[in-house]
Amino acid sequence: MKTSLEAFPEFRVLKRLNTPRRIQDFLDTVPINKETVVETCSSPLVTLRRNSAHCMEGALLAALALAVHGQRPLILDLKSARHDVDHLVALFKQNGYWGGITKTNHAVLRYREPIYRSVRELAMSYFHEYFLDDGRKTLRQYSTPFDLNKWKGDWITSTDDLWDLQNAIDDSPHRPMLNRSQIAGLRRADRIERDAGRLTEW
Repeated sequence: MKTSLEAFPEFRVLKRLNTPRRIQDFLDTVPINKETVVETCSSPLVTLRRNSAHCMEGALLAALALAVHGQRPLILDLKSARHDVDHLVALFKQNGYWGGITKTNHAVLRYREPIYRSVRELAMSYFHEYFLDDGRKTLRQYSTPFDLNKWKGDWITSTDDLWDLQNAIDDSPHRPMLNRSQIAGLRRADRIERDAGRLTEW
């Protein structure tokens, strides 16, 4: 990482977050950023100062914590159909298997254990949980891992919103999860699944 974290006391907490499990446990204590005043796309520094995060902000913070402990800061973008919103995951690898750290206000789309042989396999694990209130399943694409080290901007300490980074992730290479025939044949989530999907943490 090009940025020295020592100058920022907010980052001291990252030193003890030395496993994906600990990172996820910490992220779960951070209140959800409901963007009640204005939409944000904050760096980890601003996120820690504000003490709230939505999915992208949580993914960036998790990616930074992973990087502090020697892993590449990789982001997975789960892209939905036009009438839904994307979800971002911080990727990590243990013993050759992929896992994911996430920030969400819902009972689903959460942490993934490092048991997946490929990024596609991990991305597909979110498919059945990714639906609208009416049960329509909307997950359509997943990105190749986006390496934050290769992004030229300051994603760690910037006090400006990172809309350019959001656009770069959105425009990065994505792969389809299913074809048109499969989309046409999708069954809606059951009522009990939809009810569970409405559960919120914050």
